[in-house]
Amino acid sequence: MKKIISESLIPQPSRALITELESPNRSLLDALQDNASGHPLHQALVETGSTSFGCRDGNGRPLFAVRAGVSAEEALLHVSLLLKCAEETADEITSASGIERGLIWSMIHSVEMARAVVDALLDGTGRRRDVEVG
Repeated sequence: MKKIISESLIPQPSRALITELESPNRSLLDALQDNASGHPLHQALVETGSTSFGCRDGNGRPLFAVRAGVSAEEALLHVSLLLKCAEETADEITSASGIERGLIWSMIHSVEMARAVVDALLDGTGRRRDVEVG
């Protein structure tokens, strides 16, 4: 039996969340369309720049950062490992029920897709190293 659900009962993303996601999407599109250097973006991905993330101390200084100068291949290998860890962690917590279970499976699927893209990039270089977790 199919149940008809009113659209008003389907949770909608808040305007704040949509606005928050528009900025990274715009930055990505701008980077992909920026041909000022005359080189495709993939040729510009040689090594990392420096960027901070996560928590800050009482003076506003970041506690964590990506260091400049890490090769793009090594950075992608690390991203693949992080995504594999996230995938396995999420898989362990799928005992939730109801909408939470659906959200967890959605997250697992997103992480799997992201990892597949990173691994495909690494496979394309012919230098991917399989990383085992556990």
